[in-house]
Amino acid sequence: MLFRKIERFIREYLTSDSNKILVIDGARQIGKSYIIREVGKDLYKENYIEINFVEDKQGPQLFKNINTIEDFYFTLSTIAGEKMKGKENTLVFIDEIQVYPQFITLLKFLKQDNKYTYIASGSLLGVTLSNIGSIPIGSMEIKRMYQLDFEEFLIANGFSQEAIKILENKFLARETLDEAMHDKLLDLFKKYLIVGGLPDAVNEFLKTRNVVAIRKIQEDIKTFYGEDASQYDIENKLKIKRIYDYIPSVMQNTKKRIVAKDIEGIVGKRFANYVNEFDYLISSGIALEVKAISNPVFPLIQSADKNLLKLYMNDVGLLSGILYNNNAKPILEDVRSVNLGALYETAVAGQLKALDHKLFYYDNRNNGEVDFMIDDYDNLAVLPVEVKSGRDYTTHSALNHFITNDNYPVKAGYVLSNEREIKTVGKITYFPIYFVMFLKPISSADEVLI
Repeated sequence: MLFRKIERFIREYLTSDSNKILVIDGARQIGKSYIIREVGKDLYKENYIEINFVEDKQGPQLFKNINTIEDFYFTLSTIAGEKMKGKENTLVFIDEIQVYPQFITLLKFLKQDNKYTYIASGSLLGVTLSNIGSIPIGSMEIKRMYQLDFEEFLIANGFSQEAIKILENKFLARETLDEAMHDKLLDLFKKYLIVGGLPDAVNEFLKTRNVVAIRKIQEDIKTFYGEDASQYDIENKLKIKRIYDYIPSVMQNTKKRIVAKDIEGIVGKRFANYVNEFDYLISSGIALEVKAISNPVFPLIQSADKNLLKLYMNDVGLLSGILYNNNAKPILEDVRSVNLGALYETAVAGQLKALDHKLFYYDNRNNGEVDFMIDDYDNLAVLPVEVKSGRDYTTHSALNHFITNDNYPVKAGYVLSNEREIKTVGKITYFPIYFVMFLKPISSADEVLI
């Protein structure tokens, strides 16, 4: 079983007396159902009930037209009646709840009735919620889940949580790792660029180390994402696919923001022409949104430009498969003629999102572009993060302009690269790329009491 950090969150919810129903949201094939199932079966044993609305829609459609809790109880009892004991010892897991959108509204009444314990998952909740008139905001807690991040990938490859904690302490103390440990972590990071964090791909890597087999899994999942688009947004599916297929080519550019006229090659097209398609890709979890900032303030959301953004694929393994197919040599051996910047940035974007950061980037016509900006809550400031895949990691003119601008609320800047040594020059600290897993939103405390 792959270790997933969200397991603790799910377990704490199911053992609490929460007044909300937990809904785990996220892209397809990232392990939502699996981790909920494992925790649910462990806590509720034989009284664990699971219903999958995708399977129901493709089969008997027992739940398709249900709109009342009485009809739900009756239908559920026809397939799992012997397990329906009571709230304390019965868990009902509703998987792929977005397939029957009326159930999102029904959650409110199921919670009010309080007859059983519930948990749900969904793959296109953002898309579904935008089309629902009555959203039971006070009755459900939505938690976004992502594929395995680099920390979880390390644990899958034999690192203990104690070892991860020691690494985090070294990060916080700005202590450079010895060469052997650095080489080990950098090697695993490069393999993460190839494998990514989709559970099926990670399991295949652990089992066979076969790049061809891993790529087949990734290609199937990429195709699966396209099928989802055609199912949930038939009218715009071709434009959604065109934007999704456009992302890898944009990642190869010096400036990586989306240019509307390049999506379909039509002069005059603007961002507004693709708002629904962008919303689908972001809400479904298959693309990660990074908004532009030209004049930052804290918090960054106050100065975001809604019409300028970068999109990253949700999984770096999918991108490396598109760019390099079965050839792992450019990634593992740092082939100098190959620019790996797109992969490094995608991995960093995915890790920062998994840490619950809102992502932004600096885009200033005069001063250039900084890869990422995140809110620095401890200092009520902005933290710029530059990602370097090559040997010129100390060259970053846009970052230099940014941190020396007295009008910007910035205390420090980070550069992430393959370089082993941690060092601080002025306001800029250089870290090895793998330490991105410790850029947490709140570093000073896990709990804040007031």
